[in-house]
Amino acid sequence: MNHQPEQRYLVNKTFDEIRIGDSASLKRTLMPEDVKLFAILTGDLNPAVVDPTFSESGMFREVIAHGMWSGSLISTVLGTQFPGPGTILVDQTLHFARPVTIGDTITITVTAKQKFDHNKHVIFDCVCTNQEGLQVVRGTAEVLAPTEKVSRLQEVHMPEIRIDDKHERYIHLLERVKGLEPIPTAVAHPCDQESLKGPVMAFQAGIIEPILVGPENKIRAVAEEFGIDLHGIRIVHAAHSHDSAALAVSLVRTGDAEALMKGSLHTDELMGEVVARANGLRTNRRISHVFLMDVPTYHRPLLITDAAINIAPTLEDKVDIIQNAIDLAHIIGIPEPKVAILSAVETRRSKRSTRRSSPRSMPPPCARWPTVARSRAASSMARSPSTTPSPSSPPRPRASSRPSPAMPKSWSCPISNPAT
Repeated sequence: MNHQPEQRYLVNKTFDEIRIGDSASLKRTLMPEDVKLFAILTGDLNPAVVDPTFSESGMFREVIAHGMWSGSLISTVLGTQFPGPGTILVDQTLHFARPVTIGDTITITVTAKQKFDHNKHVIFDCVCTNQEGLQVVRGTAEVLAPTEKVSRLQEVHMPEIRIDDKHERYIHLLERVKGLEPIPTAVAHPCDQESLKGPVMAFQAGIIEPILVGPENKIRAVAEEFGIDLHGIRIVHAAHSHDSAALAVSLVRTGDAEALMKGSLHTDELMGEVVARANGLRTNRRISHVFLMDVPTYHRPLLITDAAINIAPTLEDKVDIIQNAIDLAHIIGIPEPKVAILSAVETRRSKRSTRRSSPRSMPPPCARWPTVARSRAASSMARSPSTTPSPSSPPRPRASSRPSPAMPKSWSCPISNPAT
């Protein structure tokens, strides 16, 4: 991306041009990013300014700015406006009267108070007030004023800074489900540490009510080995992984569960039961897979579909695939997702030109994602009403002999409505 340089007109006041009583002002509004950047630059990780939970229990009951954030803005006025370029800060005293909180607009004003001819020093009164006119910082600054005049246009090339806060995006997803009723979730064969820990974490956060479907002795042995507390969690015994998949799907079909989560069984086993013609979860919309990517260089979640289930979708299939992705985007808080269509071929396919392709490669494990986003995304599949397959439904898909492509373990799960 090409960034046009910013053009600024630089002008200063020399020592001889400064008059007692002359002043200059600057306004800034404190944003959450300002607090984070200041903490990163200075290493000041005081929980009163970087930890919202700690701040709520502190003296001010909310996140506040570092005191020197306001102090640094005084330096900004002195160095860029009055006296301006060429100014050197010699001494400064500050008194902090009240805190600056997120969203406060601060006005910084410096006023020439005293001049010293022998060393070209000037003392300024410095005052910072908030949007209500209340004083937040006051003090003085002594500077060595410029003696040479500067008056010219300057191009400023500054790097673009973006804060990549994955934890904040995770917290944002948790906030979206806060206050909602926990979803009964059938977890198929959670027989290893990750697939068992994920639903238990979601249960402890009040997000789901897991129903663990699998060999009970094996589930309890894994829990004991890794210190996972199963108190209050229902277990439905199943003899083996195939049985776990069938029972978990049946729980969703009968309404005992509203979401389906994959455990440590093979994906083919679970998806085979999901798309089964007799007892699966088919509806009138094509099932599809979505990668929900957290890309450090992009400021929003990136959804990629379909990369796992539909090998050669027709034009009609693509309509469902895109709609499924849009529905997921709405669930995670993107009101108007932008859709870019990428194709490996230059010609379209329709039902008239090619038969519908059976989903062969399967999505990666869902239950190994211990976040609520996984549970909610997966739940949209289970919430769809079960219907009888239409007469035009293709034969039941067979498991492919091809290995599934390598997928990120954390941000991936099948979504929306299993199709005919």
